Amino acid sequence: MITSPIFSGRRYAVLGLARSGLATVEALLASGAAVTAWDGREEARAKLALRPGLALADPLEVDLAEFDGVVVSPGVPLNTHPIAAKARDAGVPVIGDIELFALARADLPPHKVVGITGTNGKSTTIALIHHILQTAGVPSLMGGNIGLPILGRDPLAAGGVYVLELSSYQIDLTHSLDCDVAVLTNITPDHLDRYDGFEGYAASKERLFTTSTGTKVIAVEDDRTRAVAARLARAVEVRSTDIADQSRWPALQGPHNAQNAAVAISAARALGLSDDAIEQGLRTYPGLPHRMERVAERDGVLFVNDSKATNATATAPALAAYPKIHWILGGLPKTDDLDDCAPHFDHVVAGYTIGQAGPLFARILRDAGKPVTESGTLAEAVAQAAAAARPGEVVMLSPACASFDQFSDYEARGQAFRAAVEAL
Repeated sequence: MITSPIFSGRRYAVLGLARSGLATVEALLASGAAVTAWDGREEARAKLALRPGLALADPLEVDLAEFDGVVVSPGVPLNTHPIAAKARDAGVPVIGDIELFALARADLPPHKVVGITGTNGKSTTIALIHHILQTAGVPSLMGGNIGLPILGRDPLAAGGVYVLELSSYQIDLTHSLDCDVAVLTNITPDHLDRYDGFEGYAASKERLFTTSTGTKVIAVEDDRTRAVAARLARAVEVRSTDIADQSRWPALQGPHNAQNAAVAISAARALGLSDDAIEQGLRTYPGLPHRMERVAERDGVLFVNDSKATNATATAPALAAYPKIHWILGGLPKTDDLDDCAPHFDHVVAGYTIGQAGPLFARILRDAGKPVTESGTLAEAVAQAAAAARPGEVVMLSPACASFDQFSDYEARGQAFRAAVEAL
């Protein structure tokens, strides 16, 4: 795990004991800190064995004045949770595990950090940069909003690169992370329940670039990212049109992956990699689970799992990637429209709606002249789409919705899609 003497003798409260919270507790204790930890779920608290330096108590019920920080999970809504006001009144910073990593960096072997944020495309871009580095023989690991908790990983050897996916929630909890390469993919409306409108959400993303002094790579293909780039000195601006031919990269099809590739190329160059090494990484990149994942091909029909597309903006490029799609969509809606997808409705052979958004999305597609089946469940949608699809066509789960009405998360939804395909 990642530890640092900077935490020795300090006191921290840790609220939330999922994977990152548990890793944070262990790293702080191993660094010589005193930790007061809490989670409202008894089963989560039970995962911590009491030992010297560790106490179990709710930070809302203790005096925070003597603490050096309150470490919260990114899932804790700072705009509504009382811990934010209590910590502010006590003069104690509310931080996350990425901030602890930033504080510990001085004690790690010499390294670089790539930080990636954006509404969509973060996971693919970070995985692509990580793969390019690995292919080139550069020690690297992924952390942040993807992979294992950063503090639970063993430090990289000298010359390594930490590649961090950073959600807006994580940036809100990070105050001193100085990235050698900071990347912005796009900014579109999302998570507005956590912010003072779209302006607040966009400002959260931009904060990563005010604390970073290294190369700033900005994909300037929406108004917000162009505005960010205009405010930054010497930003490297990239566009999907920078990529003339992506046919030689099997797992990077579609216009959204052209942008992902353009961003990854610029970031890798900023890290000193050669174009030959970058090309080798792009050619061999296998893709991410649940993001344009080719699950199977049966009787000439391709089945694609794009469960990670949890809003219409993320689904739009998936629709653009194939000319004839049997589209499975729906779930817990984030918006009441599919406007971002509409330019690609000509690629939709038929729609199959599921979940809470099913009736709404069915109406939208019917109004656009598309045949629609209100399937209700994912298993039924897969069966119906597979029966209707013809050789050369694609059955795609790209829901444009969150998963929480029927599944625990997008991964569970993607796994259910894969299981339904395998059961055909």
